[in-house]
Amino acid sequence: MVGRLVLILGDQLTPQLSALRAADKARDTVLMVEAMAEARYAPHHPKKIALVLGAMRKFADQLRAAGWQLRYVQLDDTENSGALETEVLRHAADLGTDQVILTQPGEWRLIQSLGDLPLRVQMLPDDRFIASHADFEGWAKGRKELRMEYFYRMMRRKTGLLMEGDKPLGGRWNFDAENRKPLPKGKRPPAPMRFEPDAQQRAVLDLVAARFGDHFGDLHPFWFALTRPQALAALDDFVTQALPFFGDYQDAMQDDHRFMYHAVISAYLNIGLLTPLEVCQKAQGAFHAGQVPLNSAEGFIRQIIGWREYVRGIYFLHGPGYTARNALGHDRDLPALFWGAPTKMHCVSQTVRQTKAEAYAHHIQRLMITGNFALLAGIDPAQVHEWYLAVYADAFEWVEAPNTIGMSQFADGGVIASKPYVSSGSYINKMSDYCRHCAYSVQQKTGPDACPFNLLYWQFLHRHRARFQGNPRMGNMYRLWDKMDPQKQQTILEGAATFLATLR
Repeated sequence: MVGRLVLILGDQLTPQLSALRAADKARDTVLMVEAMAEARYAPHHPKKIALVLGAMRKFADQLRAAGWQLRYVQLDDTENSGALETEVLRHAADLGTDQVILTQPGEWRLIQSLGDLPLRVQMLPDDRFIASHADFEGWAKGRKELRMEYFYRMMRRKTGLLMEGDKPLGGRWNFDAENRKPLPKGKRPPAPMRFEPDAQQRAVLDLVAARFGDHFGDLHPFWFALTRPQALAALDDFVTQALPFFGDYQDAMQDDHRFMYHAVISAYLNIGLLTPLEVCQKAQGAFHAGQVPLNSAEGFIRQIIGWREYVRGIYFLHGPGYTARNALGHDRDLPALFWGAPTKMHCVSQTVRQTKAEAYAHHIQRLMITGNFALLAGIDPAQVHEWYLAVYADAFEWVEAPNTIGMSQFADGGVIASKPYVSSGSYINKMSDYCRHCAYSVQQKTGPDACPFNLLYWQFLHRHRARFQGNPRMGNMYRLWDKMDPQKQQTILEGAATFLATLR
């Protein structure tokens, strides 16, 4: 009797995946495909491509060792058509089956294209997440505002993480107010755990260099984990070395410390090498053992069961059109400085340089440097979305798009954020040492040497006044603007316009 084709995608590298649990090892055949179209639909960072391909090959070895019948199509196979959909059709025909099972992809693009195949396609829920689609829809139903904080509280109660009965440990749901400290002088954060590529991965790196050398990003040095044991080791190292200080300094930025006290495990979570609950339980265990303070454990757990689960819920709740939203009507093209062209803004150049080198920047660099700048400058959010999706190793659309379209660019009109995340240079100066090395002066509010963030901040408020002046969280800033001398206002607006003209 002919079995089914079991399709495993590159971000589904979990032995307990729903599609594998539903499959019959004796009858069904697993298919994994390295598809050129998946590497090219956005100009993905070479490190990201190497991570996914390398981890896929390791996972395929694991499946073979476990006794699965496996068809694995490498990128340079001569019969590889280059497209996931046509490879499914080719192998289904070769096996003589019209049945395909898979775990639901994390992108509407693939849900639609694979669901439209002329086969009997069964998509199973991706239950590696703590909140199902039904859970999120049930929480969202009837609410006027879908704020993460209230979803997070539900998730704390559901998981029991850092709870005493129905109450949060420490009497507070979050300690965010304590987690905004700049890094003290002389304090040196540890580097994340690094892994040396083996012979198999060196072949992947050679392949990526040959096929994707024109993509933005440095391929070498490559040090990501590729297997679950390696990812678990990286998690243990983070909990021991960095998590004790994560809470205090999670928003801080420094020229000489790219990773600060961040875990750098989001890519491992997002391709399936780690699961969210085990990661949170590890942090909670360290707290209960007296190794980690509550503000650090809570702040880290909130990133996982709060933001990560919440943005996935938003992505699937709002459907495939979410990425096209542009509530503020921004239409400026993404400037070349996002791809490494010279700029005198040190904070931006430093973040882009780090992104190019590491395929990584932490959440404040993404939100308050590149994201803040793109929003202030009025850049087309679709182009900003594509950039974030391309350049970060942990960027998959279900998690990246809501963070970009919603939280960073306010392009969803306030679904995620109650106000736009914009700031002048003063916030960047407070949380980093970037301004000390900048050609612009963060103290100057007008003139050619004024920090562009200072100029663009006021211009943003001015041009979007009709939308935001009634926002209770922004009223103080409009009152400050209104108190300025009209000539000073005009000088700021002219200075912002002059700067924006240079972006062309």
